[in-house]
Amino acid sequence: MTIAPTQAVIDSISQASHSDPFSVLGMHNDETTGALLVRTFQPGASEVAVIHRDTGKAIAKLEKISEEGFFAKAIGRRKKRFAYQLRVTDESGTRIIDDPFGFPLILGDVDLHLFAEGTHRRVYDKFGAHPSTIDGVEGTSFVVWAPNASRVAVVGDFNQWDGRVNPMRCRHDGGLWEIFIPGVASGACYKYEIKSASGELLPLKADPYGFAAEHRPDTASVVQTIDQFSWQDSAWMAERESRNSRDAAISIYEVHLGSWRRVVEEDNRPLNYRELADQLIPYAVDMGFTHLQLMPISEHPFDGSWGYQPVGLFAPTSRYGSAEDFQYFVERCHESKLGLLLDWVPGHFPSDAHGLASFDGTCLYEHSDPRQGYHPDWKTLIYNYGRREVTNFLIASAQIWLDRYHVDGLRVDAVASMLYLDYSREAGEWVPNEHGGNENLDAVAFLREFNEELYRQYPGTFTVAEESTAWPGVSSPTYNGGLGFGYKWNMGWMNDTLEYMSRDPLHRSHHHNEMTFGLVYGFDENFILPLSHDEVVHGKGSLLARMPGDDWQQFANLRAYYSFMWTHPGKKLLFMGGEFAQGREWNHEASLDWHQLDSDWHSGVQQVVKDLNTLYRTTPALYERDCDASGFCWLDHENAEQSLLAYLRLGNEGTPPVVVVCNFTPQSHYGYRIGVPEAGVYSERFNSDRAIYGGSDQGNAGGVQSECIPWQGQAHSVVITVPPLATVVFELS
Repeated sequence: MTIAPTQAVIDSISQASHSDPFSVLGMHNDETTGALLVRTFQPGASEVAVIHRDTGKAIAKLEKISEEGFFAKAIGRRKKRFAYQLRVTDESGTRIIDDPFGFPLILGDVDLHLFAEGTHRRVYDKFGAHPSTIDGVEGTSFVVWAPNASRVAVVGDFNQWDGRVNPMRCRHDGGLWEIFIPGVASGACYKYEIKSASGELLPLKADPYGFAAEHRPDTASVVQTIDQFSWQDSAWMAERESRNSRDAAISIYEVHLGSWRRVVEEDNRPLNYRELADQLIPYAVDMGFTHLQLMPISEHPFDGSWGYQPVGLFAPTSRYGSAEDFQYFVERCHESKLGLLLDWVPGHFPSDAHGLASFDGTCLYEHSDPRQGYHPDWKTLIYNYGRREVTNFLIASAQIWLDRYHVDGLRVDAVASMLYLDYSREAGEWVPNEHGGNENLDAVAFLREFNEELYRQYPGTFTVAEESTAWPGVSSPTYNGGLGFGYKWNMGWMNDTLEYMSRDPLHRSHHHNEMTFGLVYGFDENFILPLSHDEVVHGKGSLLARMPGDDWQQFANLRAYYSFMWTHPGKKLLFMGGEFAQGREWNHEASLDWHQLDSDWHSGVQQVVKDLNTLYRTTPALYERDCDASGFCWLDHENAEQSLLAYLRLGNEGTPPVVVVCNFTPQSHYGYRIGVPEAGVYSERFNSDRAIYGGSDQGNAGGVQSECIPWQGQAHSVVITVPPLATVVFELS
């Protein structure tokens, strides 16, 4: 080595084009003389000196080799390197800094091996930006994957966004870039400056593994510590497996945090995580829900995507506060015995310039063939599920929510779009798999691995698939050939029953099967019955607006429908606003219409949902065999003429049976006989026609006595009154 490298090397350093700046800058031993060489690039500096870090003694003043700011000097004949600092003088004064080129490697051989293999499950422990202390010096380590880049640098508010100051070291053929930058602390904003293989300067990129980001519309990543929160939810964690099991009552309140409730007096801003902890959590608990499900809170640039086009899969959105604020929110959920699910989006990502698209100048995260890497519906990009580094990234992004944020489960969005190569594509617009079929075999393998990993590492959590086709075994274990999800949304049930409920009662008799067909396949999967946000957007109107008739009939229809849903096999999910029958379609830019609760009609529906949740949670027959055909028996499913349904719900041995009768016409039915399995008094546990709900208050005086008259395949029977547009529920006392 020489004290001053060639002009070409100096130029490449000053022009931010050198592919291996660590081989030039920092402290090195001259292989020939044994002298220590120190080189540094300090743009704008007039003088630089080397300081012994331990003694504070000035060792040498470096020579200024170029006007751009390249300094170098041979320091005696010392063969042993030492810890040093640089004293830099420029027009702003003199300061002491630690040289980023004077620190050891960040990634070990095991990290490199596991990442290349695609099995580095806690990759977020090393990748991204981590405040840390190395050799007694505080700073932040940065690691990013960009295998086709010719050069990568960290730029931020700590180096005036100058890509010449903190170029990264490339490790191995895997294209991992790393650097430890002294003095950078939590709160610092940063991005990656990347040059492609051809030397093209790309748009500045946010950190794919970033733990925090600036508040939109700003797009920089933010250095953030996420492992310092002092969790106090051990009691919940110990018992959540029983609360999340298939034989538990699971009733989910789906929420978009930005529009649940807003502060109108403060420029209509949304509540933050801590305000939501104080308001949303007590409300959900009071309403009797067992779980919250949040629409995606992974960082995303566009509010109108509702979070379904994320760019930061490791970062809670800064819209509502910090990562620690979100951890506080999760802990408050658990303190209140409320489970928390998150929407997670591995199916696609936006093409925003600061995101994953063409990250290192190539199709790194996305599939290179647009027939496999582009979503025509959403104008977004599709991950390359056949690349191990990409699936490792995705699984780690799922894992971090369960690991660092103690979330209880993930609902995976748009699974059908992942499973089918021809999803929303015409002939010639897709590429068949190796067997000539339309199944995305790479996506199938990824989803199975994802579920196996999460269930193995985080017992007691669960996953949910939004899968809108008849793909077999979505919620079957992978060892049985399934995808391994815990539950699947029952989209068919939702579509059929909402179509039926939107019909005039005069015509319902001709479409009776729309309410019964769901039980033909009702136990093929572990189902959740979803009345989600998708049913109150894009011109569909509100659930209430889809009900026919005058005001009384609309509200009665909705009460009867909710009651049918809560007594039907399957776990429950209801989108916010539905619990009080919001009249208008959901608007993500405005608060829910809480003022409507001043109306008895709306408050009556709210009370119905609250009472249904209580009924569900306190009546084992309604949940113990939710996913088992032995927990359901039709009593009367062919009475299309009167639009009546009657069925039994059965729990484990010793659990009292429950009888449910639904009337979807405005006519009352008196003296209606139904079969029951055992003799005794059947208490009327619930009646959606009660006056406190806004109904006509017809009923059965609290209960009925069975008679020894066999009926509908049962050894006994009871005679009841069935109110108009209502559901009544009886339980053996």
